Amino acid sequence: MRQFVKFGIVGASGFVVNLIVFTGLQRVIPHHDQPEQYYAIYSVAFLSGGVSNYYLNRVWTFRSTGHAFREGSKFLTVSALALTVGLIVSALVSPFLGHGHKTWFIATLAGIVVNFFLNKYWTFKHVS
Repeated sequence: MRQFVKFGIVGASGFVVNLIVFTGLQRVIPHHDQPEQYYAIYSVAFLSGGVSNYYLNRVWTFRSTGHAFREGSKFLTVSALALTVGLIVSALVSPFLGHGHKTWFIATLAGIVVNFFLNKYWTFKHVS
């Protein structure tokens, strides 16, 4: 339970990084409401949050001393999977909500469960 709470705190910080990058890119990229631009912005923002999440989860949540490159590769794979889930959810929700913050929020939440369980039981499984 303690790890899940820490994971949640780290996830919240990554969520903030994701939101800041998403909002910033929306302000500078023209036609950000078009599907192609939205998906690119969503992907960059999502992966930006993922980088900060990897570092904080490695050193604080799971206190891992495992091979950083191997864990980083696994974490990136999990992030790509969660990103895919988020893009699928975005595609399903956007016809109803558009390509804005509401869709981003729902799609981002969709990846949280995927991220936690795959990282706990695959990326950092060697950590007790």
